[in-house]
Amino acid sequence: MFTGIIREIGTVGRVQRSGGILFLEIHAPKTAAHVEPLESVAVNGVCLTAVRVERSIVGVEVIGESQRCTTLGRLRAGDRVHVEPSLRLSDRLSGHVVLGHVDGTGTIVKRAQRAGALVLTIRADAAARRLLVPKGPIAVDGVSLTVGPQVRGGMFTIHLIPETLRHTMLATRRQGDRVNVEADYLAKVVALTAAGRH
Repeated sequence: MFTGIIREIGTVGRVQRSGGILFLEIHAPKTAAHVEPLESVAVNGVCLTAVRVERSIVGVEVIGESQRCTTLGRLRAGDRVHVEPSLRLSDRLSGHVVLGHVDGTGTIVKRAQRAGALVLTIRADAAARRLLVPKGPIAVDGVSLTVGPQVRGGMFTIHLIPETLRHTMLATRRQGDRVNVEADYLAKVVALTAAGRH
């Protein structure tokens, strides 16, 4: 479990594909100092297992399903990513409950400055669209945020304050970029209950 409060921006080093598995070597010294092999770590909001931890490097493996339904399969050496180690029982829950189980991806369709904030309009894919709740919690590339007041046609907005822009990579996201989207857990429970799948 995570909070969506990004602890570090890491840099992708070695990228290797073998037998359908994508191996990513991420330079993330703060995270590497606190994570043991087999512990969970979120990379751009996706919960993965640290299979190797060496000095300043965290190595993770990404299965085919995760490559298919997230943006991780597109990562290349040199890309910068959001990294968050999993919560410990003694940690404060500063953001919201983020499981790292990404519901789908979204595409940025608009960037705008409004009242000192950067507003990104995102079109969610079908998998994530039905779970969007106006003014509800959402994680975009692992960052704990709030959905804007309206959701229309699968499009929603996020309002990014300067502090969020300083500590994440969201300021670099451009029109056409894809991002990982994880809806609020309670919204998922309600959707499954309404569908009779509880």
